[in-house]
Amino acid sequence: MTEKPDPSPPPGKGHVYVVDDDPSVRNSLARMLTYMGFEVEAHAGPQEFLKNSLPVAPAVLLLDMRMPGYTGLQLQKDMARLGRHTPMVFMSGESEPQEIIDALTAGACHFLLKPFNMDDLLRAIYRAMALDRERLANYRDEVDARLRYELLTPRERDVCQMVVKGLMNKEIAEHFDCSLKTIKVHRARVMEKMGVGSLLELVEAVSQVESRV
Repeated sequence: MTEKPDPSPPPGKGHVYVVDDDPSVRNSLARMLTYMGFEVEAHAGPQEFLKNSLPVAPAVLLLDMRMPGYTGLQLQKDMARLGRHTPMVFMSGESEPQEIIDALTAGACHFLLKPFNMDDLLRAIYRAMALDRERLANYRDEVDARLRYELLTPRERDVCQMVVKGLMNKEIAEHFDCSLKTIKVHRARVMEKMGVGSLLELVEAVSQVESRV
């Protein structure tokens, strides 16, 4: 069965950082990726990248494994330490198997051995870009859930927490020593303010809020 090609992102809708100490490789990749519609930012080494680059998304970091005085694995660790989660695609002409394993274990999306096929490179970039788009969408959902949760009154938050724990309206009413009608009103307001239509959606929204706590 023939593998279907990955869909390419719309022109101008993705950012690629190219980090490679070889100017011929760096410039060639930058020209090709710019032609393909990506926003490209090329750097001669990890230190230059960390000093001058700004976090953007969606983006992909196309990274040489071995550079003078600073390996790709070191940059991968520094990115994690700085809280920058841009997906990485490693490139290398002489990496040891353990380096490849370490890079992938630490979260790299792909590892390309030089010289590589341009179709393989683009496929790796498209897949990594899709992951970053998904990460960005999830982050926006988390922010939206947090903002909605903050609109709840203290009593609505208490009711919300009991609802997601699986308590029935009657049990919640008994807990607060109030009428069943009052709890139904609180529950309806919680659902409306959180922008959800089912218990499952409410549980997912609250879990997004708590994941950031």
